[in-house]
Amino acid sequence: MRILVIEDAEDLADAVVDSLRGLGHAVDWAADGDEADELLHTEAYQLIILDVMLPGPDGQTLLRQLRRRGDRTPVLVTTARSQIDTKIHLLDLGADDYIVKPFDLRELEARCRALLRRSHGMASPKR
Repeated sequence: MRILVIEDAEDLADAVVDSLRGLGHAVDWAADGDEADELLHTEAYQLIILDVMLPGPDGQTLLRQLRRRGDRTPVLVTTARSQIDTKIHLLDLGADDYIVKPFDLRELEARCRALLRRSHGMASPKR
């Protein structure tokens, strides 16, 4: 499966990318909203792992744009914000799941497996 990790903290991004590649996934990494937006317009992904706080367009903006384009790619949001209102807002914007930082990589992997399992067979729009 092809996964896009959108995370500005390089150490966390490296750990997530290494973990997912170790499971056999092809993984791209974007460190800011502009780079992520470019990749999302040119590549097809089966899963997006999206940090909310990013330089450039933030995660909420990227998620909103993605859904407005009709892209149904599953999105797992990662953020340090743990307030219930934030979770509800992001889920209502179109996130498929939510994980609070800091998180255990095993939980992230399990959530990715669940999202990929649920979306299997769901095609994202052609680019």
